[in-house]
Amino acid sequence: MENNLTLFDKVWESHVVKRVSQGPDILFIDRHLVHEVTSPVAFQGMKERNIKVLFPERTFATADHNTPTVNQHLPVEDPMSANQLKTLENNTKEHEVSYWGLGHEKNGIVHVIGPENGITLPGATIVCGDSHTSTHGAFGAIAFGIGTSEVEMVLSTQCVMQMKPNKMRIKIDGSLKKGVSPKDVALFIISKLSTSGATGYFVEYTGDVFSNMSMEGRMTVCNLSIEMGARGGMIAPDQKTYDSLKDKEFTPKDNRWDTAMEYWNTLYSDEKAVFDMEYIFEAENIEPMITYGTNPGMAIGVSKNIPKSTPSGEKSHAKSLNYMGFKDGESMIGKKIDFVFLGSCTNGRAEDFKAFAEIVKGQKKSKNITAWLVPGSHVVTKEIRKNGVAKTIEEAGFEIREPGCSACLAMNDDKVPSGKYAISTSNRNFEGRQGPGSRTILASPIMVAAAAITGKVTDPRKYID
Repeated sequence: MENNLTLFDKVWESHVVKRVSQGPDILFIDRHLVHEVTSPVAFQGMKERNIKVLFPERTFATADHNTPTVNQHLPVEDPMSANQLKTLENNTKEHEVSYWGLGHEKNGIVHVIGPENGITLPGATIVCGDSHTSTHGAFGAIAFGIGTSEVEMVLSTQCVMQMKPNKMRIKIDGSLKKGVSPKDVALFIISKLSTSGATGYFVEYTGDVFSNMSMEGRMTVCNLSIEMGARGGMIAPDQKTYDSLKDKEFTPKDNRWDTAMEYWNTLYSDEKAVFDMEYIFEAENIEPMITYGTNPGMAIGVSKNIPKSTPSGEKSHAKSLNYMGFKDGESMIGKKIDFVFLGSCTNGRAEDFKAFAEIVKGQKKSKNITAWLVPGSHVVTKEIRKNGVAKTIEEAGFEIREPGCSACLAMNDDKVPSGKYAISTSNRNFEGRQGPGSRTILASPIMVAAAAITGKVTDPRKYID
């Protein structure tokens, strides 16, 4: 290859099976992740064509979107959810695909279990019928969401047709201030670019801030790439990446590991690589962030007031604030909260629960708060119980539920009632996202923790030594 390629170029070009003149590339897919919501119609299409999954060993299925987060040992009460879960079980059995259903020790949110088990690898192409597949880009992979027809395409051919996106680089140097988490970094970027600012691009994140982030933090940032319109986001692999993957079940072993490392060590953007768009920010300008509107781009530093709209967005801005019950110029600090949600593929990992625990330690849950604390997987649950994080959280009056997508999208029993306010570590605050008529405020685990003990939006820095 040329020596002026971006990380994205290197991975993409190595997976092109065929180029369609003035059309899309046919891209080989290394890993296909499947869940119960976007797969039934795809498998039905396979059945009607009387074909089987081409490479079942490259496909991994889990139950997450429709799963209850309490009493998972009992039959699922909602008939639609129960049917989708049973359909996935039957389809994976018929096609000899790995399936980690309710009760399985590896069960969890699809974008949490991939990295946990070494399914997610540097330089890989990864797809799933879920927009937040971009999470896996934290490992130097090209990962993106696909539609149901494309799910069928990948199941049957292990390829997908895609137009190659443009390339964007976002660089942030410097050191983050006290109380600023990866979630805050991502919300800051989205607030600057808007929810459509990266449309048509694949983003590479570089600079001190991302180099210093944990793998969990990098996953949070890449997860939220989709919320600024990007096709996906990625970070070049480094020693942290390799250490996190070593000895995982599905990672290469022995000599194959050494061979893989030779390739992985080439996965970086060359010095002369050209990007179609670049943005540079300074870490010192980021503070704990919070949303005030009905999309992730409507976010401010917690010390700031809700801004007035620009003339071009006046109508949508007013509509959004009306839905949320907020006004221009108000502070978010002190706003009453009814529900808190810690979890989702954005912030449902052990590090997120540890951050929550550090704030609530020695405190008590506010009486007016309903709290849903939902680990991203059974592995996360096991880890936080082993290291004492769960005990700290429970001593503060909180209950830890069973794994699943939970209140992120309200496709299960965890629905925020109409008119109620939820402060959430999830990824979207659209109207009704967490339940019809619900009002969602997006924030980091520590911001959510501060609200959980005060019953209102609170600057979490007052609880940090």
